[in-house]
Amino acid sequence: MPDIRRQLLAAFDLEHREHLQAIRQAIAAGGEADAREIFRRAHSLKGAARAVDLPVVEEQAHALESLCAELMDGARMLDAATAATLEGLLDAVEDAAAAAYAPPAPKPAETTAAAPAPEEAVELVRIDVEAVAGLSRAMQTLSGDVLDHGAIDEDLRRLASDARKLERRWRDARSAAGRVREVEQGLKDLSRALNELSVRRVRAGWALDQGLSDLRGRVEEISQAPAETVFGGFSSMVRDIAREAGVPVDVRVSGLETRADRRVLQALKDPVMHLLRNAVSHGREAPEARAAAGKPDRLTVVMAVSAASGRLRIEIADDGPGPDLARLEAAAVDKGLMQPRPEGAPAPTPEELLAHAFAPGVSTAQGIDRLAGRGMGLSVVAEAVRKLRGELRLTAGRPWGARVVLSTPLSAARQSLLFVDIQGRQAALPSLGVRRLLRLDATTLETVEGHPAARIAIDGDDVIVPMVPLSALLTGVAAEVPVHAGAVSAVLLSHGRRHVAMAVDALCDVRSALVEDLDADDLDADLIAGAVQLDDQAPALALDPDALVRRWLRDQRHLAAGGLGFAESADDADETARTILVVDDSITTRTLEKSILEAQGYRVLLAVDGLDALNLLRSGQAIIDLVVADIEMPRMDGFSLLQAVKADAALAATPVILMTSRADAADVRRGLDLGAEAYITKQKFDQRELLAAIGQLL
Repeated sequence: MPDIRRQLLAAFDLEHREHLQAIRQAIAAGGEADAREIFRRAHSLKGAARAVDLPVVEEQAHALESLCAELMDGARMLDAATAATLEGLLDAVEDAAAAAYAPPAPKPAETTAAAPAPEEAVELVRIDVEAVAGLSRAMQTLSGDVLDHGAIDEDLRRLASDARKLERRWRDARSAAGRVREVEQGLKDLSRALNELSVRRVRAGWALDQGLSDLRGRVEEISQAPAETVFGGFSSMVRDIAREAGVPVDVRVSGLETRADRRVLQALKDPVMHLLRNAVSHGREAPEARAAAGKPDRLTVVMAVSAASGRLRIEIADDGPGPDLARLEAAAVDKGLMQPRPEGAPAPTPEELLAHAFAPGVSTAQGIDRLAGRGMGLSVVAEAVRKLRGELRLTAGRPWGARVVLSTPLSAARQSLLFVDIQGRQAALPSLGVRRLLRLDATTLETVEGHPAARIAIDGDDVIVPMVPLSALLTGVAAEVPVHAGAVSAVLLSHGRRHVAMAVDALCDVRSALVEDLDADDLDADLIAGAVQLDDQAPALALDPDALVRRWLRDQRHLAAGGLGFAESADDADETARTILVVDDSITTRTLEKSILEAQGYRVLLAVDGLDALNLLRSGQAIIDLVVADIEMPRMDGFSLLQAVKADAALAATPVILMTSRADAADVRRGLDLGAEAYITKQKFDQRELLAAIGQLL
């Protein structure tokens, strides 16, 4: 069994040298240095040291990171004095790493009798990534050559057939001339030679195909590795981070035996490390808060690695308080990503706010410490995933916690792509990101608030899905849904349980191709993953399906909040059950009301305060039939929630029952004046009264 720690240390030895070299080269560039890249290197170096449990190296790297952060923020210039300080810190990191690798002093000699045979040493060889990539490209080219041989075979068969036909015609038209037999014999010889050549070509093609299969297997053996070789030390890293932060933690890691392209795993090393540190940083909360919420004493951090349908999937979740949407909105406004919201205006959807969490500099941390606070970690994650043509999604857990799902192709080489035509130009979408291909009668399209939509069966549900011209989404210029011969061609894309149909001019082809990096300032980098070179044609843009859906969610937030394109999952409650949202900051009250309502067959969702409830109502994550809300709650009380619901045209019809210990007549009158359908006091609470009120309203 290979020693995983030994492999991790060997990998760190290579990695930390690369980071140090890159930082030194940046320092040498002086005023041309990229301060953000220097910081990223230092940040990654610190995390790598933590992953292999080298605290001295980590401490030195932390000091280096802090100085680099001052450079990035503009608080310090890269002058001669700063460069000297940086060089000193780099030397300190190098010395600390060298000390960590120093072999232990030999033990006194002992008797050597019956010494067990040593375990076979694991030889670690550094392979140039570009060499592996070149080998992979050569294999793919060879694959194309093998396919081309099929066409050659067909030509050979055609020639042999033509020769036989010519032979028959000559036989019919031959005369008594003496040279006729010579020509006839020549034709027979030609026919025989062509047949033999065809047979030999088939045999050679079979041998070439077998060689290709062997080559493919060897390339995959070189380029693929189990996730454990890269992520194997992360569970201990999380425990160490939590211990130093004073956070009791339960770490659960699964799926490390999953194999993927070594380049993909290595590219995800720093991003996954960032996500795990974030889980501890943002998941920590006071013991009394966890107890009040009915959570275990220890913070639970889960990392699950899996592979299916050609994609690597990494999920990282925690059962902490979950994303602070209000703080996230404030951070996005501060960074200029959103405009300040006028008083009384509806809040952005959680999907829109959570997408901003991956922007550089956006952080909801209370302050800067060794775990978080600078707001760079998630932007590093997003950039790495984008380069791998992957998808990244952050969601709030229910009823608490946060969950990040990262998905990339298993291989960094060729991908299966769907090619579509958009106003005369071809674009490509990863076929694994496409839910379904659609060709609909144009007369069946519907209209929702002035926007085209289609009724589509998804997992047994009849879902109204927005029909969006893909050209309009890419250019930002309004366009009609393209209709050809009375039909609409579209690609159904999904983001979680949200579905959007992207209308195109034509569905062209599905084939495997290489997606190359594309650096063009006039293109929307958020939507475009790269370019695909086509034979004798202009390159086709490779689009990011997940980003396309997120862009629609951002641009059409009011439609998204109304539930357009949202489909219930198969594991949700029975579709005939009505959904009730219980809003209360007391875990005891929430639990009691939930048990009463579920016993009556209702589906119950929970919110811890008015703001949490309003975000859930506007997100469109579920269709809520009725709200039962407390009045006295933090952030947003029940009266404010009621007022916001009744002022929102999309929510105004939702019945609201206020349930509180405040039995004052003025409070009752205020609640009813604001539009509450019922007002129940807890002092005389009788579950029959609550159920009767709900029954009348539903």
